[in-house]
Amino acid sequence: MTKITAAITAVGAYIPEYRLTNKELETLVDTNDEWITTRTGIKERRILKDASLGTSYMAIKAAEDILKKKNLDPKEIDMIIVATATPDMSVAATAAYVASEIGATNAFGYDLAAACSSFLYGMSTAASYIASGRYKKVLVIGADKMSSIVDYTDRTTCIIFGDGAGAALFEPNEEGLGLQDEYLRSDGVGRNFLRIEAGGSLNPATHETVDKKQHFIKQDGKTVFKYAVSSMADACVNVMKRNDLTNEDVDWLVAHQANKRIIDATANRMGLKDENKVLINIEKYGNTTSATIPLVLFDYEKQFKKGDTLVFASFGGGFTWGSIYLKWAYNSN
Repeated sequence: MTKITAAITAVGAYIPEYRLTNKELETLVDTNDEWITTRTGIKERRILKDASLGTSYMAIKAAEDILKKKNLDPKEIDMIIVATATPDMSVAATAAYVASEIGATNAFGYDLAAACSSFLYGMSTAASYIASGRYKKVLVIGADKMSSIVDYTDRTTCIIFGDGAGAALFEPNEEGLGLQDEYLRSDGVGRNFLRIEAGGSLNPATHETVDKKQHFIKQDGKTVFKYAVSSMADACVNVMKRNDLTNEDVDWLVAHQANKRIIDATANRMGLKDENKVLINIEKYGNTTSATIPLVLFDYEKQFKKGDTLVFASFGGGFTWGSIYLKWAYNSN
């Protein structure tokens, strides 16, 4: 019996029009373009300015991009996972609304929350559903409206995050392509280093929590950086060793775009001497959390060739992190 693997067969994206540049941030907080660029690699980030629109709007647009590219009837989609740290609202799944709005009336859907690792975890989940044989088309969407939880008077966070959405369609493959292996981890030691203090069951919203700005994202940057550098690199090296991959075997590193220095450190640990193998778009979008990885796929899709070896890496709050080894399944040109 031929083994079924889960392959990415299409990618889509949506990026808001508004560009929040480093120059503009200089007017909001005590910072400057050189400082931001040197420490993060970010030049600008996109912001969804319309306050009436949430994460679902961008997720729907990214999904519609795939439907149009593939000329796909949305009724053929079996399942939708929305990887996000900023759902439209609590309790009601954003994925269910996205499915209804795109006409995926035969799909079930739910949200997946693992901070910046959400899309990577979603890839693993989709691959398991596909490999089971029960489902044929699973849409994984990474979408976050980070501007909704950023305090634009806090220079430690407002320089980092942006808004955006990316999506990938997973389908069965019998050629040995698609997801090959994964190494996913989490550690609750990170619970207090990257978080929103209020709004959950532990600390519900009150006038006091709002006044204290406890509904905005906060992080201990130095600690998060230290853990991210070691954890992302360790995960990638682990996946490479387990699958007998050398640095020459890896065609592309698709890393979470949180900080260019973290990505560079991961590439160095992997022995990737060719910087062209290290895919980076953080300068354009900043850290879009769940959307960074699919946005990299979208931006570089035309460079991928069928059979290429991609190593994915991520690190997020919680802490959550991991790496996935995937063989690309199609030529886009």
